[in-house]
Amino acid sequence: MKENGSSIHHILKTTFGYDQFRPGQEEVIQHILNKKDALVIMPTGGGKSICYQIPALASEGLTVVISPLIALMEDQVESLRQNGVEAAALNSSLSRDEQLMVHHKIKSKTLKLLYVSPERINTDSFYQYMKTLDISFFAIDEAHCVSIWGNDFRSDYVALKNLKLQFPQIPIIALTATADEATREDIKNQLNIQSSKLFLSSFERDNIFLKSMPAKDRIKYITRFIFNQQGGAGIVYCLSRKSTESIAQKLQKAGIQAGFYHAGMNQEDRSQVQRNFQNDNIQVICATIAFGMGIDKSNIRFVVHYNMPKNIESYYQEIGRAGRDGHISSTILFSNYNDYLQLQQFIDSSEANATFKQVQTAKLNRMWEYASGYECRTNFILNYFGEYKQEPCGRCDNCKQPPIKFDGTILAQKALSAVTRSNQSIGMELLINVLRGSGMREIYARDLHTIKTFGAGRDLPYLDWKSYITQLINQGFLSINFSQNSVVQLTPFSADILQGKKAVELVQFVKDKDKKVVKKPSIFRVEDELYEILRTWRNDLAKKKKIPAYTVLTNTTLEELSASKPTELEDLYEINGIGEVKFNKYGQSIIQIIQDYMNKSN
Repeated sequence: MKENGSSIHHILKTTFGYDQFRPGQEEVIQHILNKKDALVIMPTGGGKSICYQIPALASEGLTVVISPLIALMEDQVESLRQNGVEAAALNSSLSRDEQLMVHHKIKSKTLKLLYVSPERINTDSFYQYMKTLDISFFAIDEAHCVSIWGNDFRSDYVALKNLKLQFPQIPIIALTATADEATREDIKNQLNIQSSKLFLSSFERDNIFLKSMPAKDRIKYITRFIFNQQGGAGIVYCLSRKSTESIAQKLQKAGIQAGFYHAGMNQEDRSQVQRNFQNDNIQVICATIAFGMGIDKSNIRFVVHYNMPKNIESYYQEIGRAGRDGHISSTILFSNYNDYLQLQQFIDSSEANATFKQVQTAKLNRMWEYASGYECRTNFILNYFGEYKQEPCGRCDNCKQPPIKFDGTILAQKALSAVTRSNQSIGMELLINVLRGSGMREIYARDLHTIKTFGAGRDLPYLDWKSYITQLINQGFLSINFSQNSVVQLTPFSADILQGKKAVELVQFVKDKDKKVVKKPSIFRVEDELYEILRTWRNDLAKKKKIPAYTVLTNTTLEELSASKPTELEDLYEINGIGEVKFNKYGQSIIQIIQDYMNKSN
């Protein structure tokens, strides 16, 4: 090994052009140079790559980096080569001659970093090949992929646990941008690095403004927003491949240089779009989550989510691509309940096991609570990742325009007391039922009816308690432990509330039907095109079911739908002719038809 101290600062300056390390980097580097395992949690833009690239250059031998995507590998390798570092990737895109050239550089010991996929490194032949090499350490990038608690679980990553078994003396550094406490512990267990040191950087990005709003008039709002950016680059994340293309076309019609990117495109087209974006030839990319991992473009000024992501981890990783140069940047999250239902349907219809589905549903619920919550959005994210903070950030929509609140200290004490007296072993639904004094069998089977706070909140309806407990979680006074069946637990802030040392403010819960009613025009102004689309859908459905069309929905109901154009699922309750049964049978299809029509019309 080369000398540490001044050596790593010299490499930082001469190779990467930086005068000083970012917070946390130097400590990680010194730890790796001391040949010890590490788990590094460093948010996007925090400089994770430097944490293993500099030790690789300061050490003798070859550093092997496991990376999940070819595009990510190529981006990293090209960046290193531009800095004069000998790096290469072994993947399926290389010709035989190119692969032979890489092996020649490895054999001649001129290569310092080798990037490989988990699929390749997990083969017996590659294991045998690595045993002939002088490997300084393994770096596992995007390490959250190894955990079912993470936001992008991949089965090929699970087999990486064999690395420590096959090479027990070679250090492993696992790195990821987002991992809650359950994910961190699982990463350590899955990679057999249980005793590794955890390096946890702050998740706070003080140059990013956070905003969440209902998914209405999105194209109009996004267009106006982009024009106000005065040329700044941005990403618009979408849920489907089709929407990336349609949104890009609408932005182009508005005079914005926009392109689209999704996994259904061939590799050449994707690479070309990515290069155009990197080189500032196009201002905006409309993309699925297939785009962005490892993209090192410093001048991204905004990230827009056209649809709600599936969890906080994905959301925070994606918005972290904005403002990597430290300049002020913005994020906008559009969401509606239909997004939630669609994502839940993805989970339910997947072939994953029950535990995985349960975890993903719990995380989806937290994402929905973030999107529709009233609390400081920065603190919500920090609390989610276990970095508890109470002072408002001042750079999110809820801090800029705070809702009206009331003193909820007594309610908070009742909830926290129930959590304490139940030994932090029950989930939210059971907690609410304990507070309300429910006679359900599970409460009596577990003797929860004997605790002092049983029935202490029977004066409030179930939905009110759900809202208030959710707000307590969002504010960091309670937490959800996903690795233990999503039980509700205390946090470092809980004691002050229970002891009466701190007051709690809550936002009054208002039922949806009290908040918003779809206005019904006294005389229908029927949108003829939408009416025909709905009528065709109804007639096709009736024909398929071999029932009269009017028994699905009457013409009057179709007229009211085409006049009111509801875009939220719950709005259908206000439409004449749609009761509970038809709501459950046809609601999602109707809303999807209307949303598609509205998007096409925008």
